Amino acid sequence: MLVFVLLGLLGFALGRLKRRGLGRVCYALALLFFWGVGCGAVPSWMSRDLQGDYASAAPANWPARSAIVLLGAGTFRDEAHGRLEPSYFANGRILTAVMLYRECRAAGGDCKVLVSGGDAQDHGAPEAEVYRDALLRADIPATDLIVESRSLSTWQNAQFSKPLLEADAAQRVLLVTSGTHLRRSLLYFAHFGLHPVPVRGDYVTPMWSFYPVAWNFTVADAALHEYVGIARYHVYNAIGWNAPKASAAAGQP
Repeated sequence: MLVFVLLGLLGFALGRLKRRGLGRVCYALALLFFWGVGCGAVPSWMSRDLQGDYASAAPANWPARSAIVLLGAGTFRDEAHGRLEPSYFANGRILTAVMLYRECRAAGGDCKVLVSGGDAQDHGAPEAEVYRDALLRADIPATDLIVESRSLSTWQNAQFSKPLLEADAAQRVLLVTSGTHLRRSLLYFAHFGLHPVPVRGDYVTPMWSFYPVAWNFTVADAALHEYVGIARYHVYNAIGWNAPKASAAAGQP
């Protein structure tokens, strides 16, 4: 939507500057972009490139010790019951983490779930604590849960998870988040010397339509957020704003 608005504003500005021909071009591009996003073509290309290479299941061979890192996706307040719950977009991640944990235990492995996420929305409790309660309700023992409740971004998810993973000394680390979020997450985790096995908790699919659909704008916005985060990482590396890269750490082969 931001690109659409900017093109519209540019067309208006050019019109005011008596450059009506260029202004009409901007208006035409804005409408073309609006149609391309709303009808599914643009978000389909953007999301497929982000999430197409990641599986929804872990490799079959579980080592003796494994750790599953579950990244947060927000919370919402259930006003009827007066409590915080995982957001709609977190459910696939949580279910996938539960599935992986049960597979690990069925294979005879020792498995921990590291839940990472602070209170970025100022809802009064960290995401990690809300998700921990959901995992407890799914019969994962409290002794197998590790809570990282300080992080307010994906970068901090990686930064603050590293010492906890090193302390756990897992032979394999799995990273569970949304399919569109995995590429950026893996980039940030690798910066801190962590190279987990990616497992997507969901897969978004745009809706192809002859007329614009609101869902397609949501998918495009989520994908654009990821591309901006990836680009920002490389820019910050180039100008020296990121911390120095770390060597390989927990869960490495």
